[in-house]
Amino acid sequence: MGIQQQQFLNLLLLLALGTFFSNFYLLWYEVITILLFTMFTSHLLNKSFVSLSSLSTAIGVMLMMVSFNLWIYFVVIGLGLLQKKYLKVNNQHLFNPSNFALIFGLLFFYNDAHIILGQLGQELWMVGVLIVLALFILIRVNRWIISLSFVLFYLFFQYFFLISYDPVLLLEDIYYRFYSVSFLLFILFMLTDPKTTPEDSNFQILFSLLIALCSTLLDRYYGFRVQHLFLSLFFFSLFVPLLNHFNRNSFLKILLIAFLATVVIITIEMKTPYYFMMDRRG
Repeated sequence: MGIQQQQFLNLLLLLALGTFFSNFYLLWYEVITILLFTMFTSHLLNKSFVSLSSLSTAIGVMLMMVSFNLWIYFVVIGLGLLQKKYLKVNNQHLFNPSNFALIFGLLFFYNDAHIILGQLGQELWMVGVLIVLALFILIRVNRWIISLSFVLFYLFFQYFFLISYDPVLLLEDIYYRFYSVSFLLFILFMLTDPKTTPEDSNFQILFSLLIALCSTLLDRYYGFRVQHLFLSLFFFSLFVPLLNHFNRNSFLKILLIAFLATVVIITIEMKTPYYFMMDRRG
């Protein structure tokens, strides 16, 4: 089985489990509608076939984002697929397409498209299923060190920059986040995308360190917001092509895109934090 097939089947299984056993927001016919839209868009972009990675992008967005408007899913998933095809450096993707879609969902539809970490619940058996599925593919693509090092750096930075300064915040509050299946989904699947992460193991550790540090510093100065994880991944993914294959022309192009990405991040951070409560429908 190819890596894309395995990743797609993993995410499809998690989607199915979330739909039947957790707090997944979308109804079954809305999921099918979004997948059909994704297949149609992928066919238009690729001319002759529907890629499983495009369907994985759509599932990733559905698992991480909640919107009351179905058309918003169409827009952000379409943007994710477009950048995947056209936005490359050294013939390498710059952004994980699901993460790109989520970031631009925040940029354009901040009040109507919410990144949340509760759709897959906190059941231990779901955590176990997720970890088993992730380990099979992480070992296969040699990206397990990213997840492991991120967890260690994240706990350290959260303690050093947040808990040590805030007498109210406890280490248990940080641990509690790891009970969220969706939080682990970010760490084990989105953060480790082979197409947008470094190839060298030392650079993989550096990559995870920078994302953990950046998201923690954003928490330190703006308060904990789920979007900080995704914004940090969005920014540092830009530099992966340089870590893999450095050249001067790529460096200048990435600097320009990094400037635009910084504008996007600042714009999102300036928006008023929202507190979203989700009740399962139907």
